[in-house]
Amino acid sequence: MTTLIIPTDAPAVVGPPQGHWTYTEWEALPDDGNRYEIMNGTLFMTTAPSNFHQWIVMSLVQYIGLPAKEQELAFTFVAPIGVIMPGCDPVQPDFVVILKANAAIIRDGRIRGVPDLIIEVLSPGNRAYDERVKLAAYAAAGVPEYAIVDPQYRNVSRYRLRAPGRYDGPFVADEPQHVAFDCLPTIAVPVADLFAGAPDTTL
Repeated sequence: MTTLIIPTDAPAVVGPPQGHWTYTEWEALPDDGNRYEIMNGTLFMTTAPSNFHQWIVMSLVQYIGLPAKEQELAFTFVAPIGVIMPGCDPVQPDFVVILKANAAIIRDGRIRGVPDLIIEVLSPGNRAYDERVKLAAYAAAGVPEYAIVDPQYRNVSRYRLRAPGRYDGPFVADEPQHVAFDCLPTIAVPVADLFAGAPDTTL
């Protein structure tokens, strides 16, 4: 999966100059299999993910989404889905957690507010995007917890919001470990199981 900053004059993407994109223009973009996101008025495009990427996202559903549903703790969603937050209007995270107490932000076909947890899965072409651009954007939007799953190094980096617009340095959990999140303290995810059994581990 590769992330591109779409140039202003890109012939396949019709819209305003970079820095001026809004949710309205995003809604008019084609449903062409690409994932479009807007941060601070800049349009980004992510191409289709690999099989392994999708396998890991489904593992997140298995080890976080289903237990959260069964324990009646939270609602979870996977991309493509529009999440509209301050400065991120919208983004389409790989995996989103919203506690039941905050379910009011799930409305009108979108998530219109700040989720309790966002998880992104790295691909070779989007490392800098997820580790820098989205990290900064999610911190600025006030996302309390952000995690990055790294298929290459088989680990999960968890960030906690330390102050407005700023995350603590990451806690990194490797394959022998479990990772848990403040919003879902009763659910511990075995890191190794996120990757286990995949029929194709091509990055």
